[in-house]
Amino acid sequence: MPDKIGGHRSRLITPDTKITISFAVLAILLWAGATAVTDAFAIQAAILLVVGVIIPIIITELRRR
Repeated sequence: MPDKIGGHRSRLITPDTKITISFAVLAILLWAGATAVTDAFAIQAAILLVVGVIIPIIITELRRR
């Protein structure tokens, strides 16, 4: 029975979702590091936007082709 539950969960989390979550976590970690290094809001926002949003979208779209 646990195998069926685990298998069911893995089908609910698609590879696209796993990519997005991974990059969102990476973006937060990089943002936290950037806040320790610089106070420039533009750099911090760019890290969150590029790593957390744009890169996962590009990877997802390229995987669909």
